[in-house]
Amino acid sequence: MENHLLHIETEIVNLLKSIYDPEIPVNIYDLGLIYNIDIDDDDRVIITMTLTAPNCPVADSLLREVKEKAETVEGVREAEINLVFDPPWDPSMLSDEAKLELGML
Repeated sequence: MENHLLHIETEIVNLLKSIYDPEIPVNIYDLGLIYNIDIDDDDRVIITMTLTAPNCPVADSLLREVKEKAETVEGVREAEINLVFDPPWDPSMLSDEAKLELGML
């Protein structure tokens, strides 16, 4: 069972890496916007994430895209997005790949 959940999480992460922040040329996963991916026993996925700014103009479409892509993964019955602003996002949350891409390394 644990291997099944790991496979689902890996697939979700791969899809999240195809979603880009419209203002920063880096995907939302490497930006550090995804805080947690939790999969319960009913194959329901809860993705806890944040935005680079609370007043992000594309928040609705970005959250909808995350939900829709997560729900395309085989084995996912439903995806829920838990949007949080604590802790607030800051550039230290960028992955090394994102820092390199943005010239910060």
